[in-house]
Amino acid sequence: MLQFYLVSVSLNALAGYFLFFRSDSEVSESQTGFSLHNETVKLIVGILSALTGIVKLLSPIQGIAVIGDFFPAIIGILCGFILIYEFYKNRSTIDDDTERPEKISGIILGNKKYIGAAALIFAVLHFIFPRVPLL
Repeated sequence: MLQFYLVSVSLNALAGYFLFFRSDSEVSESQTGFSLHNETVKLIVGILSALTGIVKLLSPIQGIAVIGDFFPAIIGILCGFILIYEFYKNRSTIDDDTERPEKISGIILGNKKYIGAAALIFAVLHFIFPRVPLL
């Protein structure tokens, strides 16, 4: 579907922008209205990116089920998960002393710039080559 294609490309680009160019210190919740610096906008982009990635993974393109648009869908799900996790981590008031969340947090948040760069690259490639399987 053309609509999911456009939504997938734009959300991958926006989520990649948030992960690659924006740091947590630049996000503030005190601004009113729509702003890319608003933490709620990052949450909404994360949720929509993950949902669009799941729908793109399940929707066949040109008769190829599952592998059509595979990488943009996986990147969308991963970026959405990272943006949602960052929102939860910044808002959480639970103090855990367990090591497992810290290891997961270190792996995921430590590589978010690379995942953001991959999302931007896949968004551009997916926009330029819309009918290529896996891309």
